Amino acid sequence: MVKKAPYHSSEETWRMFRIMAEFVEGIETMASLGPCVSMFGSARTKPEERYYKMAEETAREIAKSNYGLITGGGPGIMEAGNKGASEAGGQSVGLNIDLPFEQEANLFIDPDKLITFDHFFVRKVMFMKYAQGFIVLPGGFGTLDEFFEAITLIQTDTIGRLPIVIVGKSYWEG
Repeated sequence: MVKKAPYHSSEETWRMFRIMAEFVEGIETMASLGPCVSMFGSARTKPEERYYKMAEETAREIAKSNYGLITGGGPGIMEAGNKGASEAGGQSVGLNIDLPFEQEANLFIDPDKLITFDHFFVRKVMFMKYAQGFIVLPGGFGTLDEFFEAITLIQTDTIGRLPIVIVGKSYWEG
């Protein structure tokens, strides 16, 4: 028989304060950024792969258009995006997540724009709240989660009708 956790405990109360602290840190860091685009994609994409190169070039063009770039801060597509934005002199933001088995922050994030989260839902709020558009490259469950969050918020008029660009027709179809 599975033992149920208590409905309320002191530990849960303190957890709420840790979550609030993550929101405060995120908002304080993100609020002064100016216009940004959030880019989602696989952490496992290698630098020699075409989607890595596409992410890098896309981020470079976004930065040249005076938009900052927000990624999940890890390797793969996220690294490519931060690299392109950084090399073009744009704002390069990383919303890293503390996971026990992966995801170190990449080296192309502006040092004052790296936030490491413990909770996925707080991190997703920052992706959505501070973006003026979304770019979705090939990825896995995390990428799908972020993409569906964006389209759900747009469909329910929770955020404005922001552009979403889905990259990689051959990956997404079929």
